[in-house]
Amino acid sequence: MSLEGLTNAAHSQRVRFLYKFILTLHRSLPPHLREIGDKYVKGEFKRHRDVKPEFVQPFMVEWTKYAVELSMQIKQSVQTSSNKIDVRTDNDKNKVREETFGKSLDESSLNRFSEAQLNQLLTLAKEIYNEDHKLSKS
Repeated sequence: MSLEGLTNAAHSQRVRFLYKFILTLHRSLPPHLREIGDKYVKGEFKRHRDVKPEFVQPFMVEWTKYAVELSMQIKQSVQTSSNKIDVRTDNDKNKVREETFGKSLDESSLNRFSEAQLNQLLTLAKEIYNEDHKLSKS
């Protein structure tokens, strides 16, 4: 196997590891957030399967940041909720609390987004809102 072949194999393994790690993290999310998150991650990784080399590193860096941030939020949520009553069910359980997930985007962050990214963000926000709205009615 050539050096390029080894490099490509190592890269594929890193991508696969990150993908599976993110899906594993999503198992700690409330079911509707997990469903939305899994769908989004699967779509993004699939769409970026054959991107130009200059887009690979930023893609991996941003998804790695997401995985680290989500991991910290899950850890914090579990630690916090183990000492509190879950406001949704009044059960004192070691549950993950929804309100601890996510990150606010300031105006300067939004200004750096492309139009396609803003549309994608809007679509995702609508999907989350609609899912939350359905849950509050049930």
